[in-house]
Order: sequence, then C-alpha cells, then structure tokens
Amino acid sequence: MLAKISTLALKGIDGFAVSAEVYIASGLPAYAIVGLPDAAVKEAKERVVAAVRNSGFDFPLKRITVNLAPAEKKKAGTHLDLPIALGVLAACGKFGKKPAARLEDSFFIGELALDGSLRPVAGVLPMLLALKGLKKNVVVPDGNAAEAAVSGVNCLAASDLKQVAAWISGKGELNACCPAAVPEVAGFVQDFSEVKGQAFAKRALEIAAAGFHNVIMVGPPGSGKSMLAKRFGALLPAMGLDESIETTKLYSVSGLACAGRLVRERPFREPHHTISDAALIGGGSIPRPGEVSLAHNGVLFLDEFPEFSRPAIEALREPLEACKVTVSRVRESVVYPARFLLLAAMNPCPCGYLGHPVRECACTPLQVHKYRAKVSGPILDRIDLHVQLSPVQYADWEALPKGEPSAAISARVIKAIKIQCARFGGREDRGNASMSAGELRRHCALPEGASAVLEVAMNKLGFSARSLDKILKISRTIADLEGAAAIKREHVIEAVQYRLLDKSEALADI
Repeated sequence: MLAKISTLALKGIDGFAVSAEVYIASGLPAYAIVGLPDAAVKEAKERVVAAVRNSGFDFPLKRITVNLAPAEKKKAGTHLDLPIALGVLAACGKFGKKPAARLEDSFFIGELALDGSLRPVAGVLPMLLALKGLKKNVVVPDGNAAEAAVSGVNCLAASDLKQVAAWISGKGELNACCPAAVPEVAGFVQDFSEVKGQAFAKRALEIAAAGFHNVIMVGPPGSGKSMLAKRFGALLPAMGLDESIETTKLYSVSGLACAGRLVRERPFREPHHTISDAALIGGGSIPRPGEVSLAHNGVLFLDEFPEFSRPAIEALREPLEACKVTVSRVRESVVYPARFLLLAAMNPCPCGYLGHPVRECACTPLQVHKYRAKVSGPILDRIDLHVQLSPVQYADWEALPKGEPSAAISARVIKAIKIQCARFGGREDRGNASMSAGELRRHCALPEGASAVLEVAMNKLGFSARSLDKILKISRTIADLEGAAAIKREHVIEAVQYRLLDKSEALADI
C-alpha cells in the first residue's frame, strides 16, 4: 500500500514542501529511505521503528521504501521522523482504507524519541513561512509551539506520536499553538554618557549608526575602543517587522530561536579572534549560517581585528560588498543574507603603544608593518570610517563633564534614518552606506569647492576610487544628521577625516 504525507524541509533560510511517500510491499523485511537524505534522515529508520512500537502500534515486517520528493533536493534534519512514521502507519491501514481528511490537508514536522514523544527541531519558523497564505494545518512538537505561532500559519501542537495518530483518526484533538508572552525589550544598561572624552570617536559612531557605515577603531589599550563598542547598540533603532522576521529565520535555522518570539533587538555578535573562517562566514557539511549572517541587520564586533586569521579576515570581502554569503557544496549552493555593520577594533602595533603620549612603543618598524599588513587594503577600503583614538589623560578625564546620553544621540540617528528611508522609497533595510553608483550621483552632488578636497585626498593621500565613494556616502550621512538637503563643503572635509587612520597630519594640505 502507498501513503503520502506532506512535510517541509529547508534550503538556506527558506522552506519548501516535501512529500514523504511510503510504499509497503510483500517480501523479505527491508527498509530504505531515498531522495537525497542526509545522515540524520537515514538514522530516522531506527527511531521510527522504536517510536511506532513504543506507541502501541505494530511495525510491519515487510519491504518498506520511503521516498522524499522532490528527489533532486537534499533533505537534512530530524524533523522528518514524524511524517515518515505517519506514512508507515497510513500505508499499513492504521487510519482506515481511505486516507483521513486530516492527513491529506495537513503538514507534519517533528523529531521522534524512542518512546514516541516529539522533540522540538530547528528551523520551524522559516519552514512554516513557506506555507503562508495556504489554508493548511501544520502539526509541530509542543516545544516548537510558541515559535510556530509567530508564523501566522494554522499550527497545532502535539506531545507524541500516539496523540497525532488519534487526531488523524478523529479520536482526539490537538491544541492550537499560542504565541509566547512578549517580554518588554530591556533598554541598554550601558550608556554613552559614561564615556568621558573621545568626542571624535563618538561622532564617528553616531555617523556609522545613522548611515549603517562600517567602522574600524585604532587606539592603544585602555583608550575606550571596547567600551564604546559595547554601547554602540544603544544608538540603533529597533528592527522593523520584515527585518525581525528575516533575523528570526536565521536564528531559527541555527537553533537559536528566542523563546518562540520574533527577534526585536538588533543582533550584536562578538566572536573570539580564534574563530575559524567557516564559523565566521558559514559553511559545514550541512550548511549553517556563520557569525556574519547571525549579525544580519545588526552589528558584528571584531575586537583585536588583526589577530583573526588571514583567511577569516579576507572572507569578509563578499559579505561586506554584497551583503550576502554563498556557501557552495557539490549538490547545492545556499545563500544566507549578511547585511551587518562591521565594528572592528585594533591596536596601532603589536605592543599597543605606538604614538602613546606616555608609554614607549617596544615594536620595530618591521613588526608594526607586519601587524598592520594583516588587515589588507581591500578590506580597509570596504570599511567606511577609520577612527583614531588617543588615551585620555587623568587631568583631562577629571575635568571633562559627563558625556551626552545615548538617548539624545539615538534621537538624531533615528531622524537621519527616517530621511534615508524616504530617500530610498520607504525601505527600512537601506542606508547611505548601501547606495549604488547611480544613487550616489543622484543624491551626493558635490558643492562648490569640494572637488579640490577630493583631489587632494586622491593625489596626496592615495585614496582609491572606492574610498572616494565612501567619502561621498559619509558626507551624505553627515548632511542627513544636520537635516541639510544638500552636501556642503564642510561635510566633505569632515568625511575625509574618517578615512585617514594615522595620516591626520595630511589634513593641513586641505
């Protein structure tokens, strides 16, 4: 007898429908699963046998063939256990000779324990979003009920295989999935007002937040790089609905779903410098999102930037430019979104005290050169704002007043973001940093006298064409923060400062 059970699978962060076809024929006992299953799916054979028997059903000692269609697409994960088990029961006639209406009109997802209970699985939300708009029931494990409720699809929660079988036969009911109570988003405990001095760096971070520009901070230990980075998230607005859904899909696929609710806070990912390039970018035999994708719509903070491996640093080129990561394998390629704000921090030299007003640097010129060469020119070109920090002296620190609070800075940032949102047709995921060449010409017309500034920047400072584009984008953001309709010469001059790193003395030529 043949039975077909509807279920779902994942490719990247997008779900697609799968039909679990189970055929039982007479002959010597055999059990095969075909249709490009991965190891976890192949192991479902043993789990299904034990779960069926421990749920009070007889498992057929016949030739069983399970086909996961479409056969050309790879299927991974343990969520196919439940549909395979139901297919076996249906093919044996446990639900009657004719397929039950509930069986035909529903999708099933869930991992089976050996006792027949259902365990939660990763990736439920993106799978369910593939069914949005379709009037179908989806049965999920109790542990995924809150996450499933977020999808807007009609979802039912079950605790074990026996309960699902009773529901299909019309002998029991399943509870509808209810969304979890949404906790209030806690404000940032750390505030910019706690950071004394470093006005130049604070201004750069304000510009970065307003235009979603990448930043690298260079300064000696104790100059406040990490302190500023930890408070940077307080400047960013909460995510919109579309951004929240996309970010939650990534977290769900990675098994990091936030207690059955949409992720509302912008991600702030802070991987250690020993991370591998695959963990940073994404990959694995079964592709999974890396840190750059988990930071999608948020911030990726890379402290001690040159200490990351060279392959990991260079692998950032594609996501910084294209805002996505393509993970290619023999049978398939998976694309993960990776629109993040890179916030990097580094010392000026290996010992950290090059240019320090008090402490003497112990590094040779060759050591300094090798250290800085770890961050290549193409990577620096893709980072919009280069910020030099100097240590704050005690006398200055004592005399300095309390800094401006994060809320005041954030208010200006949000106002500038609204200007950009109107500029780009109401799109929340667009900022000045992502302007195309055509948009750059339309929105970044140079004022009188600004061409001379850019000429000096290119001829005397050796800026690349990409660097000049970055200067124009930064200038546009500075103008937006001031509420100016057009870029002014002073905006361009300020923008050039954020591309100099340790070449600030060249400003005298402008």
